[in-house]
Amino acid sequence: PSLETAEGTSISIKCSHPNIRTGDFIHFYRQLPGQRPELLAVTAKASKEVRAPEGRLWVSADRHSSALWLGRPRRGDAAVYYCALGP
Repeated sequence: PSLETAEGTSISIKCSHPNIRTGDFIHFYRQLPGQRPELLAVTAKASKEVRAPEGRLWVSADRHSSALWLGRPRRGDAAVYYCALGP
């Protein structure tokens, strides 16, 4: 799916992972045009702040979903965002 927002308007990029296993970590990446994916945040279950782009990684209590919330995205934050599970 794709999302769109105006510059400076917050957005939430949601991820569903109903088959998450014990020991899996939730990883969020972004891939800017013409570049390799870059790791933004990793967590097991706790929500955490994300520095760049400024935001927060949120995880549901059952760990079956997560979301990357970007508080004030800029035009330069336009990218493909990925979530992944793994060690």
